[in-house]
Amino acid sequence: MSVPHDDYLAPHYVQRSNWLRAAVLGANDGILSTSSLAIGVAAASITREPVVLASLAGLVAGALSMAAGEYVSVSSQTDVESADIEREKDELKRMPELELQRLATIYEKRGLKKETAALVAKELTEHDALGAHVRDELGLNEISQANPIQAALASGASFTFGGLLPMLVTLFWPLQTMEYALYAFALIFLGVLGGIAAKTGGSGVLKAVLRITFWGTVAMGLTAAVGYVFGVKVG
Repeated sequence: MSVPHDDYLAPHYVQRSNWLRAAVLGANDGILSTSSLAIGVAAASITREPVVLASLAGLVAGALSMAAGEYVSVSSQTDVESADIEREKDELKRMPELELQRLATIYEKRGLKKETAALVAKELTEHDALGAHVRDELGLNEISQANPIQAALASGASFTFGGLLPMLVTLFWPLQTMEYALYAFALIFLGVLGGIAAKTGGSGVLKAVLRITFWGTVAMGLTAAVGYVFGVKVG
């Protein structure tokens, strides 16, 4: 059976992992944290204004926090990777023969014969010694190296988008049934998000949807309980 030419050119799912992880995490947090906060405040409110204000404050703070946290996290990871690359450069200058042997040993452990591993290591070293060691000794490549700015923007924007969905519910839904509407819409939003993420990442849709809706239910249920337990009516 022949494979369409376009299939050879299509990117692998793993190439989407960095931005997809940040985007899904941000949108999931936006939906879940804003909905949970709104449900908790709605359970203790007799007017709409406190619910809307709390939701807006949570949305803004959450988006900025997600973006900043993702930027710092990925930047720290990038700093560690850069330090390892600089160390590898130094080792290649000081002990090239030992580094060549390390590379050959890596290929031998992956299944190549000793002679073949030595030949491959030699040819790759002649072509791009640092690139070979960064890829095969340190395990770094273009896919695994995340971009701090890209990750921060993806997290912040996706959190904002996710948080706007329950925010619209707090603006227009009747206060009397707002808690239940927030819960229902949040589950729908989370389910759609889980399905899209699973489809984009090439994994099982049903498993992803069940997982994200289950934990969403737990989070929103506990937050609503807080509002009921304290029994303070804000208005």
